[in-house]
Amino acid sequence: MAMIRIEIDRAGLRNYCQKWKIKRMALFGSVLRDDFRPDSDVDVMVSFHEGSQWSLLDVVDMKMELEEMLKRDVDIVEDGTIRNPIKRRCIYENLEVVYESGG
Repeated sequence: MAMIRIEIDRAGLRNYCQKWKIKRMALFGSVLRDDFRPDSDVDVMVSFHEGSQWSLLDVVDMKMELEEMLKRDVDIVEDGTIRNPIKRRCIYENLEVVYESGG
């Protein structure tokens, strides 16, 4: 288990994920490593519940809301969208799940 280098309001995160129909959220990248800096962003991978569809404006709102909660810039990546196999493997080997829905 990697050490997450930011504070996360678990109740707030759960509410956020339920609102946006996120089935699973995981962090990856520098937020899990020693090279995480005060100006580093947070890389987030999400998978949505089946049937969830969001407009571009929804995605912008989703990103802004998460940035406000984490007090950091965030990059949100949807699970399954990373095409480069080397990058995909590196990310999947170093994920830290922070939310998973029960159903």
